Amino acid sequence: MNGRVLALAAAFGLAASGCNGGKKAQDGPPPLAVDVAQAQQRDIATYLTLDGQIVPLLQSTLSSTQSGTVEAVEVNEGDRVTKGELLAKLDDSQLRAQLAASEAAVAQDEARLRSSAIQAPISSQQYSSALSQAQQGVEQAQNRIETDVAALNNAQLVYASNEKLAAHGYVAQTTLEQSHAAYVAALQELNNARQALPAARAALASARTNLQQTGVDQATIAANKAALEQARADVQLLQTQLAQSSVYAPFDGVVTQRLLDPGAFAGPNQPIVQVSQIDQVYVNANVPDDALAYVRPGTPATFTTSSLPGRSFHGTIADVNAVPTSGTLSYRARIRQPNPGGELRGGMLVTLTVEKQRHMGAVVVPRTALFQTERGSNVYTVEDGKAKLLPVEVGLQTDTLAEVRGPEVRPGTVVIVTRPDALQDGSVVAVGGPPGAPPNAAASPAR
Repeated sequence: MNGRVLALAAAFGLAASGCNGGKKAQDGPPPLAVDVAQAQQRDIATYLTLDGQIVPLLQSTLSSTQSGTVEAVEVNEGDRVTKGELLAKLDDSQLRAQLAASEAAVAQDEARLRSSAIQAPISSQQYSSALSQAQQGVEQAQNRIETDVAALNNAQLVYASNEKLAAHGYVAQTTLEQSHAAYVAALQELNNARQALPAARAALASARTNLQQTGVDQATIAANKAALEQARADVQLLQTQLAQSSVYAPFDGVVTQRLLDPGAFAGPNQPIVQVSQIDQVYVNANVPDDALAYVRPGTPATFTTSSLPGRSFHGTIADVNAVPTSGTLSYRARIRQPNPGGELRGGMLVTLTVEKQRHMGAVVVPRTALFQTERGSNVYTVEDGKAKLLPVEVGLQTDTLAEVRGPEVRPGTVVIVTRPDALQDGSVVAVGGPPGAPPNAAASPAR
């Protein structure tokens, strides 16, 4: 009981003693010892308490997609690392040998492609020239035949004319023989020309066939290009595999686990080191579905941890998950909390406190002053040394205080906070010492 209440109780005692004038108290049942307190006007709030845990803002267990002997691990647990820093490396000698062979294959394919690309236009020009010459040869053979046919007809006509004239003695025998020889020669020329035509046509067909080789040459170029692209892809794949044989920090943080040492064999995706970002951390808490109305993004919250006794941290709810945690009806809410000194460590258990309701300037009494009857909630005050029952409406309640509303309960109203079982409306009471102390038998009824 505070000093003001003790002074009030003493005043009640002195007043009663003065009124009696030192005479003996009236006969009757002895007063009931009670403890009192004053109603106060103050803010009252109720809070939601949640269990939570500290987790790093980012945490990655790093490995390589390649397999091989661990050649080096450059960090130890507790080391601070920066994004892109080399953390561990696997033996990559075999990959480097394969890369050298693939790069040599790329060089060969490039040379083959250049050669085919240079030769193709030359061959195409040669094929076109040969085709043109073959076409001209066919035309010349056909023209020769036509010329030889005309010459043969002319020689035949001269010879037939000379033969008739020679029969009548108008042409000498020598002239007849010359015209006959000319006819035979023209016939021979025509036969030769006709024999040359099939050969010219065969040459033309061959030239046309060779011209089709241009398409084959282009196909060869395309095949060489494809081979070069495949070789380059092999080089790129090996370069990627080489890069994957080294493990780099994905973000600024602290090494929280070193799982393999040099000389160990690491299989694909086998954890090697773990990096956590703890300059900021998440404070995760599970919110029951019936408490979601009080926990929303932007809600202020306070949390404590037994790992740091006497410390209290303040933050704001950053987000609340839209689906419950698997197998529960609780939703994960979290605070994004700055942690510059690294005091908050991953795995720490915390108790999170969120305000549910607050009433400003309420009239509050100790919760022990409340009691229930059939007519509702009540408190006792002390009037003329007797307990007086006051009906009240109860508002917010905490573990120790209760908001009450009633016409006779105002700030400063004295209320009984400890009630003997025999206490009733109108019972004579004597105000005792602090709560829990034995009653003062010498005290007269409080007024």
